[in-house]
Amino acid sequence: MSMQPALIIFDCDGVLIDSEVISARALIVALAHHGLIVDRPHVARHFLGRSFPAVRADIRERLGVQLPDGFEDEYRSRLFAAFETELVAMAGAADMLAALKVPFCLATSSSPMRLARSLTIVGLTQTFAGRSFTASEVAHGKPAPDLFLHAASQMGVDPGDCAVMEDSPTGLAAGLAAGMQVWRFTGGSHMTGADLTLPDELQPHRSFASFTELRTEFPTLFHAPMSATVSV
Repeated sequence: MSMQPALIIFDCDGVLIDSEVISARALIVALAHHGLIVDRPHVARHFLGRSFPAVRADIRERLGVQLPDGFEDEYRSRLFAAFETELVAMAGAADMLAALKVPFCLATSSSPMRLARSLTIVGLTQTFAGRSFTASEVAHGKPAPDLFLHAASQMGVDPGDCAVMEDSPTGLAAGLAAGMQVWRFTGGSHMTGADLTLPDELQPHRSFASFTELRTEFPTLFHAPMSATVSV
């Protein structure tokens, strides 16, 4: 698939914002307070790209632990405090979005509250006003295709004319299941030193380690940079 998409659907965490290392650390600490010890590889393998209800269900089914009712609020409080001092937009994300000349939107497994806080902190709230969608709006989150299909429907674009930019295997699976062109973003800090190997069934159509690479490979998706004014 090499077509120029009519809509680009961006994941948020690990693609537009460099949040996954912060999120993993907050979750590991919160779980440890309840006697559940997991490490970053476990979080990356089982939780990356999934909504909190899916993570809770996975912990119950895989580890046999039922998290208490107040756990999500405890984790969110810890996470938001870290976001306030550590969260940044992914390098080049804001400039890339400002230069895009094709429609785009955001589709994330994050809760509406977490998404709103994240976008405010990194200064992207207005960029995605009226074009951000969360897993709370569909019956089945990633890796099911529901969220991406919902985003495409809301934006009035056929799924086959969309490209999805994702970092996690869960998100890649959702994009492929939706019948969309799938681009993998590997520029987040959580990818440093990680094994980026994917099974055959999750191979993306393109991979980009930076937004500069995206702009270089698909220059027609972007407005040309303004020429410098020459004084005489």
